[in-house]
Amino acid sequence: MTEGQDGRVLRGQASRAQRTAQIKEAALQVFANQGYHATSVTDLVKAAGVARGTFYLYFDSKDALFLELLDDLVAELRAGIKGVDPSPGQPTVREQLPLVVERVLRAVDANRALTRILFREAIGLDAAVDERLAQFNENIHGYVLRALALGRAMGIVRDDVDSDVAATCIVGSIRYVVQQHVVGSDAEPDIPRLARGIVAVHLDGLTPTAG
Repeated sequence: MTEGQDGRVLRGQASRAQRTAQIKEAALQVFANQGYHATSVTDLVKAAGVARGTFYLYFDSKDALFLELLDDLVAELRAGIKGVDPSPGQPTVREQLPLVVERVLRAVDANRALTRILFREAIGLDAAVDERLAQFNENIHGYVLRALALGRAMGIVRDDVDSDVAATCIVGSIRYVVQQHVVGSDAEPDIPRLARGIVAVHLDGLTPTAG
């Protein structure tokens, strides 16, 4: 391939990436305003300012576009879910845990439009969407189970805790906090406060510590 051809390929790739981002950004707002089921391809091409034929050059269907938006969100959430570092010289596990939860909440807050769709129309969006969400939920549950096992080995989680039930409760509480305080409100969430609250309830409980 010549240098000129190389340049044309790079410009073509950049142009395609830019057009893809344009369609996805417009679609995100349409989905958020109208809902997944009520949105048509006509609505999407109108919002993106492209021809219907151009739309189909980039996405096979409305479902394919939504799945790509969902994959973007899932990838960002996964990137934010990082375990604690128990090595010497690091902050304590108790100090690190709120930061782990914060990263998840910030990723959700940065993607409010899509997360709102998932909370409002989470059941029966599409078989592929349902499968993708179920897989992600299983991954989150597994991550919490592993975190509880590590906590038990470090002596900060009781041996008599039912890990499966505890993981379900932790994931469920985070989902409800997100629903009520992040995607369910237009106010700017106090994410550090929410993260500290989640960790305090699950790690310290609600009853006073005997002293």
